[in-house]
Amino acid sequence: MLLVHAHPDDETISTGATMAKYVADGAGVTLVTCTLGEEGEILVPELAHLASDKEGGLGDHRIGELTAAMAALGVTDHRWLGGAGRWRDSGMMGTPTNDRPDCFWQADLDAAIGELVRVIREVRPQVVVGYDDNGGYGHPDHIQAHRVTVGAFEAAGDPQRYPDAGEPWTPSKLYETAVPRSLLELAYNRLKELGDEAPFGVASPDELTFGVPDERITTAIDARDHLPAKVAAMRAYPTQIEVDGHFFALSNDVGQGLFGLEHYRLVIGGRPDAGELEADLFAGV
Repeated sequence: MLLVHAHPDDETISTGATMAKYVADGAGVTLVTCTLGEEGEILVPELAHLASDKEGGLGDHRIGELTAAMAALGVTDHRWLGGAGRWRDSGMMGTPTNDRPDCFWQADLDAAIGELVRVIREVRPQVVVGYDDNGGYGHPDHIQAHRVTVGAFEAAGDPQRYPDAGEPWTPSKLYETAVPRSLLELAYNRLKELGDEAPFGVASPDELTFGVPDERITTAIDARDHLPAKVAAMRAYPTQIEVDGHFFALSNDVGQGLFGLEHYRLVIGGRPDAGELEADLFAGV
Protein backbone atom coordinates (compact mmCIF):
# COMPACT_ATOMS: atom_id res chain seq x y z
CA MET A 1 0.00 0.00 0.00
CA LEU A 2 1.07 3.57 -0.66
CA LEU A 3 -0.04 6.57 1.41
CA VAL A 4 0.30 10.21 0.30
CA HIS A 5 0.43 12.90 3.00
CA ALA A 6 1.08 16.63 2.91
CA HIS A 7 3.41 17.21 5.89
CA PRO A 8 5.37 15.20 8.45
CA ASP A 9 3.00 14.10 11.26
CA ASP A 10 -0.12 14.00 9.03
CA GLU A 11 0.53 10.33 8.33
CA THR A 12 0.76 9.43 12.02
CA ILE A 13 -2.28 11.39 13.17
CA SER A 14 -4.70 10.01 10.58
CA THR A 15 -3.21 6.69 9.43
CA GLY A 16 -0.44 5.74 11.90
CA ALA A 17 -2.20 2.77 13.49
CA THR A 18 -3.19 1.46 10.06
CA MET A 19 0.39 1.70 8.87
CA ALA A 20 1.71 -0.12 11.93
CA LYS A 21 -0.93 -2.84 11.55
CA TYR A 22 -0.14 -3.60 7.94
CA VAL A 23 3.61 -3.54 8.54
CA ALA A 24 3.06 -6.09 11.31
CA ASP A 25 0.88 -8.15 8.94
CA GLY A 26 3.73 -8.30 6.43
CA ALA A 27 2.36 -5.89 3.83
CA GLY A 28 4.60 -3.44 2.02
CA VAL A 29 3.88 0.09 3.26
CA THR A 30 5.26 3.13 1.43
CA LEU A 31 4.78 6.71 2.61
CA VAL A 32 5.10 9.71 0.30
CA THR A 33 5.28 13.13 1.97
CA CYS A 34 4.78 16.22 -0.17
CA THR A 35 6.50 18.96 1.90
CA LEU A 36 8.81 19.33 4.88
CA GLY A 37 6.21 21.25 6.89
CA GLU A 38 8.25 24.45 7.17
CA GLU A 39 5.24 26.57 8.19
CA GLY A 40 4.16 24.45 11.16
CA GLU A 41 3.63 25.97 14.58
CA ILE A 42 6.30 25.07 17.13
CA LEU A 43 5.16 23.80 20.53
CA VAL A 44 8.66 23.49 22.02
CA PRO A 45 9.83 26.91 23.30
CA GLU A 46 13.52 26.11 23.01
CA LEU A 47 13.04 25.39 19.29
CA ALA A 48 11.02 28.53 18.57
CA HIS A 49 13.97 29.95 16.62
CA LEU A 50 13.31 27.36 13.89
CA ALA A 51 10.05 29.09 12.90
CA SER A 52 9.82 30.34 9.33
CA ASP A 53 9.46 33.95 10.52
CA LYS A 54 12.65 33.67 12.60
CA GLU A 55 15.84 31.79 11.75
CA GLY A 56 14.06 29.01 9.87
CA GLY A 57 15.13 25.38 9.80
CA LEU A 58 11.92 23.73 10.96
CA GLY A 59 11.68 21.69 7.76
CA ASP A 60 15.07 20.09 8.29
CA HIS A 61 14.17 19.42 11.93
CA ARG A 62 10.93 17.72 10.91
CA ILE A 63 12.85 15.36 8.65
CA GLY A 64 14.37 13.92 11.81
CA GLU A 65 11.00 13.79 13.54
CA LEU A 66 9.47 11.89 10.64
CA THR A 67 12.38 9.45 10.58
CA ALA A 68 11.82 8.68 14.27
CA ALA A 69 8.08 8.32 13.74
CA MET A 70 8.56 5.84 10.90
CA ALA A 71 10.88 3.79 13.11
CA ALA A 72 8.13 3.67 15.74
CA LEU A 73 5.58 2.47 13.17
CA GLY A 74 7.99 0.02 11.54
CA VAL A 75 7.78 1.72 8.14
CA THR A 76 11.03 1.42 6.18
CA ASP A 77 10.02 2.92 2.82
CA HIS A 78 9.51 6.68 2.91
CA ARG A 79 9.80 9.10 -0.02
CA TRP A 80 9.65 12.90 -0.33
CA LEU A 81 7.62 13.83 -3.41
CA GLY A 82 10.20 14.98 -5.96
CA GLY A 83 12.93 14.82 -3.32
CA ALA A 84 13.21 16.50 0.08
CA GLY A 85 12.35 20.17 -0.19
CA ARG A 86 11.19 20.09 -3.83
CA TRP A 87 8.00 21.87 -2.78
CA ARG A 88 7.62 24.03 0.29
CA ASP A 89 4.86 24.03 2.91
CA SER A 90 2.22 26.53 1.75
CA GLY A 91 0.91 27.48 5.19
CA MET A 92 -2.76 27.78 6.06
CA MET A 93 -5.26 28.88 3.41
CA GLY A 94 -5.36 32.62 2.84
CA THR A 95 -1.89 33.37 4.22
CA PRO A 96 0.86 35.14 2.21
CA THR A 97 2.93 31.97 2.04
CA ASN A 98 0.30 30.53 -0.34
CA ASP A 99 1.74 32.87 -2.98
CA ARG A 100 5.36 31.72 -2.76
CA PRO A 101 6.36 30.31 -6.16
CA ASP A 102 8.14 27.38 -4.50
CA CYS A 103 5.23 26.27 -2.32
CA PHE A 104 3.22 23.12 -2.99
CA TRP A 105 0.01 25.08 -3.58
CA GLN A 106 1.73 26.72 -6.57
CA ALA A 107 3.33 23.51 -7.84
CA ASP A 108 2.96 22.60 -11.49
CA LEU A 109 0.32 19.89 -11.19
CA ASP A 110 1.59 17.89 -14.15
CA ALA A 111 5.11 17.81 -12.69
CA ALA A 112 3.89 16.79 -9.23
CA ILE A 113 1.65 14.06 -10.65
CA GLY A 114 4.58 12.78 -12.71
CA GLU A 115 6.73 12.45 -9.59
CA LEU A 116 4.04 10.38 -7.84
CA VAL A 117 3.46 8.27 -10.96
CA ARG A 118 7.14 7.41 -10.85
CA VAL A 119 6.78 6.13 -7.27
CA ILE A 120 3.58 4.19 -8.01
CA ARG A 121 5.18 2.44 -10.98
CA GLU A 122 8.22 1.54 -8.91
CA VAL A 123 6.39 0.34 -5.79
CA ARG A 124 3.36 -1.14 -7.64
CA PRO A 125 0.90 -0.81 -4.73
CA GLN A 126 -2.48 -2.50 -4.76
CA VAL A 127 -3.95 0.18 -2.49
CA VAL A 128 -3.41 3.97 -2.51
CA VAL A 129 -4.54 6.24 0.34
CA GLY A 130 -4.93 10.02 0.03
CA TYR A 131 -7.24 12.86 1.09
CA ASP A 132 -10.67 14.04 -0.04
CA ASP A 133 -11.08 17.07 -2.31
CA ASN A 134 -11.13 19.42 0.68
CA GLY A 135 -7.95 17.91 2.03
CA GLY A 136 -9.83 16.93 5.18
CA TYR A 137 -9.98 20.46 6.58
CA GLY A 138 -9.15 22.90 3.79
CA HIS A 139 -5.37 23.18 4.05
CA PRO A 140 -3.99 24.06 0.59
CA ASP A 141 -1.26 21.40 0.75
CA HIS A 142 -3.83 18.74 1.61
CA ILE A 143 -6.05 19.84 -1.27
CA GLN A 144 -3.08 19.77 -3.63
CA ALA A 145 -2.06 16.34 -2.31
CA HIS A 146 -5.57 15.11 -3.16
CA ARG A 147 -5.26 16.43 -6.71
CA VAL A 148 -1.85 14.86 -7.16
CA THR A 149 -2.92 11.51 -5.69
CA VAL A 150 -6.03 11.20 -7.85
CA GLY A 151 -4.16 12.37 -10.94
CA ALA A 152 -1.34 9.88 -10.40
CA PHE A 153 -3.74 7.03 -9.61
CA GLU A 154 -5.46 7.63 -12.94
CA ALA A 155 -2.27 8.18 -14.95
CA ALA A 156 0.00 5.45 -13.58
CA GLY A 157 -1.56 2.69 -15.69
CA ASP A 158 -1.62 4.69 -18.95
CA PRO A 159 1.45 3.95 -21.10
CA GLN A 160 0.86 7.16 -23.06
CA ARG A 161 1.33 9.33 -20.01
CA TYR A 162 4.70 9.91 -18.36
CA PRO A 163 6.42 7.34 -20.62
CA ASP A 164 9.77 7.98 -18.92
CA ALA A 165 8.43 7.25 -15.40
CA GLY A 166 8.62 3.45 -15.50
CA GLU A 167 6.41 0.57 -16.56
CA PRO A 168 2.66 1.29 -16.27
CA TRP A 169 0.86 0.04 -13.16
CA THR A 170 -2.77 0.42 -12.14
CA PRO A 171 -3.51 0.13 -8.40
CA SER A 172 -6.70 -1.71 -7.47
CA LYS A 173 -8.20 0.64 -4.88
CA LEU A 174 -8.11 4.32 -3.93
CA TYR A 175 -9.15 5.50 -0.46
CA GLU A 176 -9.59 8.86 1.23
CA THR A 177 -8.82 9.29 4.90
CA ALA A 178 -11.89 10.16 6.96
CA VAL A 179 -12.93 10.96 10.53
CA PRO A 180 -16.58 10.14 11.32
CA ARG A 181 -18.57 13.20 12.34
CA SER A 182 -20.18 11.33 15.22
CA LEU A 183 -16.78 10.47 16.69
CA LEU A 184 -15.61 14.08 16.41
CA GLU A 185 -18.73 15.32 18.18
CA LEU A 186 -18.27 12.75 20.93
CA ALA A 187 -14.65 13.83 21.38
CA TYR A 188 -15.66 17.49 21.35
CA ASN A 189 -18.19 16.99 24.14
CA ARG A 190 -15.76 14.91 26.21
CA LEU A 191 -13.06 17.58 25.87
CA LYS A 192 -15.54 20.19 27.05
CA GLU A 193 -16.19 18.05 30.12
CA LEU A 194 -12.44 17.99 30.73
CA GLY A 195 -12.34 21.78 30.80
CA ASP A 196 -11.36 22.72 27.27
CA GLU A 197 -13.41 25.84 26.48
CA ALA A 198 -13.04 25.58 22.70
CA PRO A 199 -12.11 22.06 21.57
CA PHE A 200 -10.68 21.97 18.06
CA GLY A 201 -10.72 25.79 18.15
CA VAL A 202 -14.50 26.22 17.87
CA ALA A 203 -17.23 27.23 20.30
CA SER A 204 -19.66 24.42 19.43
CA PRO A 205 -19.57 21.14 17.50
CA ASP A 206 -21.83 22.72 14.86
CA GLU A 207 -18.87 24.91 13.87
CA LEU A 208 -16.54 22.02 13.08
CA THR A 209 -15.30 22.36 9.52
CA PHE A 210 -13.97 18.81 9.18
CA GLY A 211 -15.31 15.33 9.71
CA VAL A 212 -17.20 13.06 7.33
CA PRO A 213 -20.88 12.14 7.73
CA ASP A 214 -21.01 8.62 9.10
CA GLU A 215 -23.00 7.32 6.14
CA ARG A 216 -20.11 8.16 3.79
CA ILE A 217 -17.59 6.07 5.71
CA THR A 218 -16.94 2.75 3.95
CA THR A 219 -14.04 1.28 5.88
CA ALA A 220 -12.95 1.03 9.52
CA ILE A 221 -9.55 -0.43 10.33
CA ASP A 222 -9.35 -1.80 13.86
CA ALA A 223 -5.70 -1.23 14.74
CA ARG A 224 -6.14 -0.76 18.48
CA ASP A 225 -3.48 -3.42 19.10
CA HIS A 226 -1.06 -1.01 17.44
CA LEU A 227 -2.10 2.08 19.38
CA PRO A 228 1.17 2.05 21.41
CA ALA A 229 3.16 2.31 18.16
CA LYS A 230 0.99 5.21 17.00
CA VAL A 231 1.39 7.06 20.30
CA ALA A 232 5.16 6.51 20.14
CA ALA A 233 5.16 7.95 16.62
CA MET A 234 3.15 10.95 17.79
CA ARG A 235 5.69 11.52 20.56
CA ALA A 236 8.33 11.71 17.83
CA TYR A 237 6.79 15.04 16.78
CA PRO A 238 7.26 17.23 19.87
CA THR A 239 7.33 20.41 17.78
CA GLN A 240 3.83 19.64 16.47
CA ILE A 241 1.93 17.40 18.89
CA GLU A 242 1.34 17.80 22.61
CA VAL A 243 0.86 14.16 23.46
CA ASP A 244 0.10 14.73 27.15
CA GLY A 245 -2.52 17.44 26.64
CA HIS A 246 -6.28 17.20 27.09
CA PHE A 247 -6.65 15.52 23.73
CA PHE A 248 -4.94 12.41 25.11
CA ALA A 249 -6.84 12.58 28.38
CA LEU A 250 -10.00 11.29 26.70
CA SER A 251 -11.47 8.18 28.26
CA ASN A 252 -10.52 4.91 26.58
CA ASP A 253 -13.65 4.56 24.44
CA VAL A 254 -13.21 7.93 22.73
CA GLY A 255 -9.43 7.90 22.72
CA GLN A 256 -9.17 4.46 21.17
CA GLY A 257 -11.92 5.31 18.70
CA LEU A 258 -10.04 8.40 17.56
CA PHE A 259 -6.57 6.90 17.49
CA GLY A 260 -6.81 3.11 17.22
CA LEU A 261 -9.81 2.84 14.89
CA GLU A 262 -8.98 4.62 11.64
CA HIS A 263 -11.60 5.31 9.02
CA TYR A 264 -11.59 5.66 5.26
CA ARG A 265 -13.84 6.22 2.27
CA LEU A 266 -13.36 3.92 -0.71
CA VAL A 267 -13.65 5.95 -3.91
CA ILE A 268 -12.26 3.60 -6.59
CA GLY A 269 -12.25 -0.20 -6.56
CA GLY A 270 -15.68 -1.57 -5.71
CA ARG A 271 -17.93 -1.06 -2.74
CA PRO A 272 -18.54 -2.93 0.53
CA ASP A 273 -21.90 -4.63 0.99
CA ALA A 274 -24.71 -2.21 1.82
CA GLY A 275 -24.81 -1.34 5.50
CA GLU A 276 -21.46 -2.96 6.23
CA LEU A 277 -18.05 -1.43 6.84
CA GLU A 278 -14.97 -2.97 5.29
CA ALA A 279 -12.46 -4.16 7.86
CA ASP A 280 -9.48 -4.50 5.50
CA LEU A 281 -8.06 -2.07 2.95
CA PHE A 282 -7.00 -5.07 0.86
CA ALA A 283 -10.50 -6.63 0.82
CA GLY A 284 -11.30 -7.95 -2.63
CA VAL A 285 -7.79 -7.42 -3.99
